[in-house]
Amino acid sequence: MAVRDRPTLAVWKFASCDGCQLSLLDCEESLLTLAGQLDIAYFVEASSAFRAGPYDLSLVEGSITTAADAERIRSVRACSHRLVTIGACATAGGIQGLRNFADVRDFVAAVYASPEYIRTLATSTPIAAHVPVDFELRGCPIDKHQLLEVISAFLARRKPDLPEDSVCTSCKRAGIPCVMVTHGTPCLGPVTHAGCGALCPAYARGCYGCFGPAEQANTASLSRAWNALGTDRRTLHRAFRSFNAAADPFRMESEAHADPDHPR
Repeated sequence: MAVRDRPTLAVWKFASCDGCQLSLLDCEESLLTLAGQLDIAYFVEASSAFRAGPYDLSLVEGSITTAADAERIRSVRACSHRLVTIGACATAGGIQGLRNFADVRDFVAAVYASPEYIRTLATSTPIAAHVPVDFELRGCPIDKHQLLEVISAFLARRKPDLPEDSVCTSCKRAGIPCVMVTHGTPCLGPVTHAGCGALCPAYARGCYGCFGPAEQANTASLSRAWNALGTDRRTLHRAFRSFNAAADPFRMESEAHADPDHPR
């Protein structure tokens, strides 16, 4: 198949740590096979060479945190036939979404010697808050095998076959004892989207919610279970303010446990 006949792939970065793009590079031998099926036309993390769009598939990492990025994502969407967001930053605003709970000017003043030169938005928002998105791939970082499944599904013109349940289901399938039941370790697994293979519970640690809220996540019920284990209000508040802090179910639950005198 000639290069010009292969579907074109573009990989874009917004506000992020690059970890999800590195997950694509970590595919190693599978990446070579992928390169035989796709024309990787734009991927700055991997190569300075690029071809102008339009692109058949765009993978977008990172959140929107500046006015320039808000404008740029509209250009990316306009030149992309399909657009898939990858990672917690792109799907939920990321760890930088913590700014949404405070005055970003305080952060800027604390970090930069000359804050008057900084131009940033008051919030960190997911890509879907700005443009239509065809598919969201969760994780901080994403799972490379899930990424390959998404790209393979695109090539085959089918829906990606990915789990839609919680981490608890992954634990059951792998025969991993429930850490909350067996030794009283607080765990976000019951309200967290599957995708990591229950990595933390496999090592007798509670889930940290890296893959964001599961569908119909009953965060209030889980918080009551944490309370029964002796978890205090501050710990509950902080537990829901991490990689996916701005995702609605986690945001609302963290606000429910905020100290009225110190709501941040």
